[in-house]
Amino acid sequence: MNILVVGGAGYIGSHAVRFLLAAGHRVTVYDNLSRGHRESIPEDSLVVGELTDREKLVGLLRDRGIEAVMHFAAFALVNESVSNPSEYYCNNVIASLELLEAMKEAGVRKIVFSSTTATYGEADTMPISEDAPQRPISPYGFTKLVIERALSDYANAYGFGYV
Repeated sequence: MNILVVGGAGYIGSHAVRFLLAAGHRVTVYDNLSRGHRESIPEDSLVVGELTDREKLVGLLRDRGIEAVMHFAAFALVNESVSNPSEYYCNNVIASLELLEAMKEAGVRKIVFSSTTATYGEADTMPISEDAPQRPISPYGFTKLVIERALSDYANAYGFGYV
């Protein structure tokens, strides 16, 4: 499969890239390198760019024949999200919505979204089940929940498949 890994130079994304390559997939990494590391991934797979650059992203999705996207491009520090929520809303929500719009425009309808248990807040029971109430207590958790809900809406309206 031909997969675009956004945020693929970050910690979790770079491990996903290694796994995908070992499994025989064709991988393109799209990362702005603001928190990722160029040396974490094969140089020939990296495209440096912003998720908000829709024209570049649509072109990349089309030109590379991308069949699915794995989305790891998020800021993920709870304390930082509390002290600087605007950065989290811009990066985790606005940029993610731009990615979804680029995918829609390019006809790519499969996405794996890296979310977080922070969407559940302080859970009533442990372990947390997926049907537990989602009550995030930080901007980080809330921004991830917003995209979870957006994915459900995109699936209903545009036929996206997501996990």
